[in-house]
Amino acid sequence: MPYQDINASLTDNDLQEIKQAIATIQTKMPFLITLSQEERKRLYKLGDKRLSFVQNSLKAAQSNPNILPASFDLNGFNNDYRLTHDLSDLLMLLNQLTEQVDDTLMAVGSEAMSSSLTVYDYVKTAAKKTPGLKAIAEQLGTLFKAIRTKPAKPAPELVASSN
Repeated sequence: MPYQDINASLTDNDLQEIKQAIATIQTKMPFLITLSQEERKRLYKLGDKRLSFVQNSLKAAQSNPNILPASFDLNGFNNDYRLTHDLSDLLMLLNQLTEQVDDTLMAVGSEAMSSSLTVYDYVKTAAKKTPGLKAIAEQLGTLFKAIRTKPAKPAPELVASSN
C-alpha cells in the first residue's frame, strides 16, 4: 500500500496494552541476554548455510549417538538448535514490526515537522501585527539559528591537500 498521510492515534489504554504485550514477550523469554561488542566479535555467526550445517550435524548426532563421548550433551544441542530456529522465526516477525514502526514514525514525524513549519510561517507573519507573537516566533526560530550557526566542515579535497 502506498504511503498516505497518517491520521491515527493511540489511546492511553492501547499504549499500555502494547507495552504490556512487550513486557509479556520479555517475561516469556527470561533467558534473553545482552552481549558486549567484544562478545559479539568472538561468537560464531549463524547464517543460512551454517544453520543447515547445524541441522545436519544434529541429525547425524541423533542418528549415531554412539559415536559421541558420554560427556556430549545431545539434549542440550537439540534444545539449542530448536531455540535457534524458534528465535529466528520470532526475529523475522519482530524485524518486520520494527521496520513498520520505524517507517510510520518517520512518516508521521515528517508530517508533524511539515505542520510545524506551516505554523511557524503563520506565526512569523502574524507576529508583525499581533502583540505577543514576536516572542513565540523568535522561540520557534531558534531551531533555524542553531542550524545556521553550526560550523561548516571543510571540503574533503581541502583537507587532503593541506597534508
